[in-house]
Amino acid sequence: MPLFASHLVVTTLAALLVLPALSGAGATTGAADLVLRDDFEAGRFSREGGLYYKDNAEQRAGRVAFEKRGAHSGEGVLTLTLRPLCKQGQSGCSERAEVWESPQVLAPYDRTVWYGFAMRLDAPVPQDDKRYVMAQWKREIIPGAEGDYSPFLALRLFRGKLGVTVETDRVESYRIGGKERPQGCLPGEARVLDRPKARQTRALVAVEAGSRAEDYPDYFNACAPAIRVVRHGDLPKAGDGWIDLVFRSSPGPQGGGQIEVMAAGIHVATVTGKIGHQGPGLDQNQYFKFGPYRAPAPGQWSVSFDDFRRGPSCADVIRLGRCPQE
Repeated sequence: MPLFASHLVVTTLAALLVLPALSGAGATTGAADLVLRDDFEAGRFSREGGLYYKDNAEQRAGRVAFEKRGAHSGEGVLTLTLRPLCKQGQSGCSERAEVWESPQVLAPYDRTVWYGFAMRLDAPVPQDDKRYVMAQWKREIIPGAEGDYSPFLALRLFRGKLGVTVETDRVESYRIGGKERPQGCLPGEARVLDRPKARQTRALVAVEAGSRAEDYPDYFNACAPAIRVVRHGDLPKAGDGWIDLVFRSSPGPQGGGQIEVMAAGIHVATVTGKIGHQGPGLDQNQYFKFGPYRAPAPGQWSVSFDDFRRGPSCADVIRLGRCPQE
């Protein structure tokens, strides 16, 4: 059966690029303004969801389909598919099919925002060790500013296994096996990748159930006391079908950050400490985008989403299980 058969609604790019006509401009201010919902039942992005498909060169590798089969809840599903776009050997090229929050609904960087959505990694799930990202949270950058800031929170795929990373401005870390950490990280310390050229530190804070250390890249080879992780559980397996996910986004580059991760009703991780970025060129808002993003790769890659929601508290977005203590 063709990937985009007759029972799919493939919306034109022009329609997807229209920003929702929500009241106000710039960052949201009140708790009610943080509430967004889109169940993808309408065959297009809903006005209440504040979402749109951004048009740029990398995004043209993507295709958007509003399906009416195999939903997580209701009937509607949003499927985002990548196809190869980058030329072989092309430097700095990526392939994306990401849905963004519109500028009118962005939350201030210092606000706590909760997100929920259901995600399904459609077969085949990539098994190589290239870059694969399905959802990410970032701080706005002022147009024209220098710097390449990674997402302060991201849901990734590592060799076919799910993982969650948290990123911050570079902090002190100790190499595992070295003098300070000969036996590994101390209790509560995050396992990290030190990125001196980027002046950032990336922590692997949640992994897939049944995985081993060798299933994830060995560049997470240091410990960062400034990023604290409490592991409550594990992520479901990438190929298990629909997964309902809940995240608390509360960056704090000076040390007051807090991230919560839930999956399939299970509390997976609490991350506290230095989370996110500060400095010249960074703007006042945070933003969320979801959909497949990868380094150049052959073949198609599809990820499906359902039941997107956002709010000021966990109670606004939770579907399964119990909320962590706030």
